[in-house]
Amino acid sequence: METLNEYKGFMHKSGLMNKIIFFILCLGVNMPVFANAGDPPQTFLIKPAALLHAKEKIKQHDPAMQQALTELLAVADKTLQQEVYSVVFKSKVPPSGDKHDYMSVGPYWWPDSSKPNGLPYIRKDGEVNPERFTIKDATYHNAICNNAQVLGLAWFYTGDTKYVTQATKLLRAWFLDPATRMNPNLNYGQAIPGRTDGRGIGLIDTRALTSLIDGVQLLKGAPGFTAADYKGIQDWYKAFLHWMRTSPVGMDEADQRNNHGTWYDVQTVAIALFTGQKELAAKMLKEQTEQRIESQLKPDGSQPLELARTLSWNYSGMNLKGFFELAMLAENVGIDLWHYETPGKKSLKKAFLFLLPYAAGTQPWQHKQIKPLNNKEYLQLALVAKEKYPDVNLSSLWKGEAPKGNYLWELTNWIF
Repeated sequence: METLNEYKGFMHKSGLMNKIIFFILCLGVNMPVFANAGDPPQTFLIKPAALLHAKEKIKQHDPAMQQALTELLAVADKTLQQEVYSVVFKSKVPPSGDKHDYMSVGPYWWPDSSKPNGLPYIRKDGEVNPERFTIKDATYHNAICNNAQVLGLAWFYTGDTKYVTQATKLLRAWFLDPATRMNPNLNYGQAIPGRTDGRGIGLIDTRALTSLIDGVQLLKGAPGFTAADYKGIQDWYKAFLHWMRTSPVGMDEADQRNNHGTWYDVQTVAIALFTGQKELAAKMLKEQTEQRIESQLKPDGSQPLELARTLSWNYSGMNLKGFFELAMLAENVGIDLWHYETPGKKSLKKAFLFLLPYAAGTQPWQHKQIKPLNNKEYLQLALVAKEKYPDVNLSSLWKGEAPKGNYLWELTNWIF
């Protein structure tokens, strides 16, 4: 019985019970379909088990989880008012002549006051030039990553299709609509006026894409977010990954030996997982990431290339977070980076422990730090480390009971 007429014939020939069954079937056709919001999620950075656990706690009216959900939905509901944004909205035109190409300016580069036109720009490490924000492509990219994540989570926890509708609108504009889509490259990322139109380290601008990918995974199969939408975004990222691994700009970033190399791996591994290339993800983790742990860390856990910066604390934490993300992603292919130790006796655990006394305030930070030391990001990493390294004593950091994370931590068991 493949047609509605056949169902009607069946109803006419059958008794009252069959009529009732048919009526229920009709209701099922016309009611919103929320089944996918309860299906096991297929996320990569966020662990599916954590999402399902949080969802069950919400059903049980757990106060902490219900409060976290309330906070999530407050953010998601604000996102419902967001108009679409696009790389084509910028006033400046990239050297290619195509506004669909992403553009940004290096944050730490300033006009040279000794030159009449200020060119070429000079570097002031750690000091952000406000000119960077006149081109909003980086701001928009961060927005699409955050919006996709929040709306995907809101859909997963509520089954309300209004979150799917908004996410689909924003994602189509960014990836799929020929009038507004971004080209899958960062050829003009972190340009330096008077020096270069773009650099490999511009890829640090897109490091939040792991949040977007998990958001898209949560939306997969949702009413209104079509199979074509999902495949279109996958295809975009396949092209972007190809560009990252073959273009001069992409390969330049792959060769970076500090946090830029770490976050390059985060992005390539996440994209490989998202596009169904698990073997490639595992290969990159074994051949690239394990080597970065060896080359970037000392046996005591310090990170010399980050300690050389003017914001040495910030960059040490930022790089460690990248390694933590890689360890989370590696779990998808059965690789344990949490407990991996290099031939030189270097490990992520040691990198975490190296920073612990400074975050706890039991020792003064001895390296250059031109802004006040803020341990907020380290405290977030410690929430993860507490679960991965139960033998580590964090009492000096907590100074009592371990703090609770924000609503995203409560709902996902991960930090953002």
